[in-house]
Amino acid sequence: MDYQRIIDKYYPHGSELRRIYMIHAKKVTELALELSRRHPELALDEAFIEEAAMLHDIGIFLTDSPGIHCCGKAQYLCHGYLGAELLRAEGYPLHARVCERHTGTGLTKEQIIANGWELPHCDFFPETLEEKLICFADKFYSKYKFLETSRTLEQVIESARKVSPESAEKIVEWAGIFL
Repeated sequence: MDYQRIIDKYYPHGSELRRIYMIHAKKVTELALELSRRHPELALDEAFIEEAAMLHDIGIFLTDSPGIHCCGKAQYLCHGYLGAELLRAEGYPLHARVCERHTGTGLTKEQIIANGWELPHCDFFPETLEEKLICFADKFYSKYKFLETSRTLEQVIESARKVSPESAEKIVEWAGIFL
């Protein structure tokens, strides 16, 4: 898979959005690969991890997020689902799953309905170890405040706790697997 071709298709060279996207994607990818290499017993697919981690946020340009130079129309929360649609159209359904399942520690159908989010009414949870690893690594880097520096595990857990106790528990569970 040529993930760079897909990035180049949607993120013009020289744009501030591309700079933000590439820094974030590379940081997440580096961490995911580092954690994978610490655990050879998990037999994770490192080629897939690299590709999917580099593409996990491919849909952000379709969102209305001026703070990171995104001028789309969709709610930022929809970037994973929108990115999944792009990757399915490119012929990468497994990579698409990473996109649509990496938001928070996953989204429930009930959360989507209750909050009126513009997403299909279904659950979006990382299921495979690779999906969980990329989702976990993503939590350490933001496209806003923590673009080039990593959050600590404690900061990641606290951020997840603000969403729900279950999200914080999921982060602790993943830390037990990958750290």
